[in-house]
Amino acid sequence: MRHLNSGSKLGKQPDHRRAVLRSLVTSLLEHGRITTTLTRAKAARPVVEKMITLGKRDTLQSRRQAASFILLPAVTQKLFSEIAPKFGDRAGGYTRIIRAGNRVGDNAKVAILELLGYEYKEKEKKEKPKKEEPAEAAS
Repeated sequence: MRHLNSGSKLGKQPDHRRAVLRSLVTSLLEHGRITTTLTRAKAARPVVEKMITLGKRDTLQSRRQAASFILLPAVTQKLFSEIAPKFGDRAGGYTRIIRAGNRVGDNAKVAILELLGYEYKEKEKKEKPKKEEPAEAAS
């Protein structure tokens, strides 16, 4: 019986599951917002919350724990210098999950996992130079 066993196995072996979660957490902390399946978003959320709580503590031990889980050193630095101070007065609940419908290819439930306070920036579209219309051939 699975009484009091929380967390999804994501249909993966333990090492693969940990690798997927590390990748999701690193991407979320790097970009502030990621799109993934609903199940993966729900599995990654408590791990992200723990990383931000470690960032708020800002001790040598917490830095080492975060660095051992987050894949990129630059993202670890960003966690402690930018992300954690923003949530200094907040006691948990640093992320939000927004359901985004179903994926076209396999009809999987898709969700957007984002940090609170995330500012969405539109990408600037580069305008293609218009081709000059060739002069009509004189008959």
